[in-house]
Amino acid sequence: MIQLIIDQRRKDLGGFEVGRVLPYAPHRMVGPFVFFDHMGPARFQPGFARSVDVRPHPHIGLSTLSYLFEGEMTHRDSVGSEIAIRPGEVNWMTAGRGITHSERFETLRAQGGSLDGIQTWLALPTEHEETEPAFSHHAGDDLPFYQADGLSARLIAGRAFGAEARVPVFSPLFYVHWELKTGARAALPAEYPERAAYVARGRVEIDGQEIRVGQMAVFSPGQTIDVTALESSSVMLLGGEPVGPRFLDWNFVSSSEERIEQAKADWRAGRMKLPDLDNEEFIPLA
Repeated sequence: MIQLIIDQRRKDLGGFEVGRVLPYAPHRMVGPFVFFDHMGPARFQPGFARSVDVRPHPHIGLSTLSYLFEGEMTHRDSVGSEIAIRPGEVNWMTAGRGITHSERFETLRAQGGSLDGIQTWLALPTEHEETEPAFSHHAGDDLPFYQADGLSARLIAGRAFGAEARVPVFSPLFYVHWELKTGARAALPAEYPERAAYVARGRVEIDGQEIRVGQMAVFSPGQTIDVTALESSSVMLLGGEPVGPRFLDWNFVSSSEERIEQAKADWRAGRMKLPDLDNEEFIPLA
């Protein structure tokens, strides 16, 4: 049932670390999920350097999804959005033909505190790769929620367990946050051909194997997956229908290498609009 276990690789982003899980060379995608970063967990003291902020940068051909366990960050983008995201909420940004955005930690800088969350990219189906850029924010109480027998579950995006989230996805997928108490059991049905589970906190047992914090278990299709919490745990479930192979270069995702080269040229030449409130700095293409 477990096809592969992927260990996160810690990367320093210049002020805090992320645990990068996808892409992984032997298994680059799970359904449309082409990128998966565990931000933190990190602890900040008040007044930390502004260099920790993620300056404006571009995307094409994907949707980004931000989801926090702890902390707060402010999203700004080139379609005019500016909003703070807090634990249990969803920021969904569709890049399509091109968008730029930044992430600022203004509240944490003022007050100090922890940051812990997941950022993932989802490749758009070929017919939607050049869609108009857009952004939507979804409060926690706007997302389907279930609680029973030591399990609480929030459907972040897509359709699963008989529920559907309002996040405007472009292909069949699911993304779920489980909180499991010690000894709690839960099952992931064989609804989608590509599925995985990432342990953000704690330890679980799947198919007789222990999956620890920072590990993603990728599953074979066609069987229900039984999960038992060996201690209090946070687990992210993800997957869906495959959208086909994708090229990934810097912040760009596309089914076409030529399209990525065009996006790189557009960014270098300053042809991609910056967020209105962040137009004095940006991340250059190396």
